[in-house]
Amino acid sequence: MTTISIIGSGNMADAIGTRAAKHGHTVEIISRNPAKAEALAQRIGGRASVGTFGSRPAGEIVIVAVLFAGAADAVAQFGESLAGKTLVDISNPFNDDASGVVTTPGDSVSERIAKVAPESAHVVKAFNTIFGGVIARDEPLDVFFAGDDVAAKAEFAALLSSMGMRPLDAGGLGAAHALEWAGILLMGLANNGAGFGSALGVK
Repeated sequence: MTTISIIGSGNMADAIGTRAAKHGHTVEIISRNPAKAEALAQRIGGRASVGTFGSRPAGEIVIVAVLFAGAADAVAQFGESLAGKTLVDISNPFNDDASGVVTTPGDSVSERIAKVAPESAHVVKAFNTIFGGVIARDEPLDVFFAGDDVAAKAEFAALLSSMGMRPLDAGGLGAAHALEWAGILLMGLANNGAGFGSALGVK
């Protein structure tokens, strides 16, 4: 099984970490708030542990589960300790009323992260089109993802498959902006009758 590291200790970190642990993976929680990280690791149980913010993560796959405004800054603070890692950006850069995104084509949060990450790190956009509660149900679901590095995407797709998810490759990292807009689509559907237990998928 795989060791994954999660930067962040909020609801999405909880949902992803718990599901990963249920499927036999080792989870490391990293947060600026060590107490929150410890509480989440205890809640996840199993082989969950706590890492140190800014130090080299134990996992080869690192989930960046922080609010979009601080995502690139958080990655920058880790610096070369992220060399060679696959960084998974799950953020949604919504505007104030979630009617649109604050990013533009070529300037998605994922691409901002790629600019400050070590050259040998590879960024993948994923999970931003799924509500945390849906992930936590541990049922089969589709996960759209995008990234430029073939090997990193294959490694991430294998992780998704092992967690009972169907990986759906949306293309290169340039598609991250489209996925950010897909997050807006999901919010619109949820707010207009579909509910927050709904999920996007492909048939």
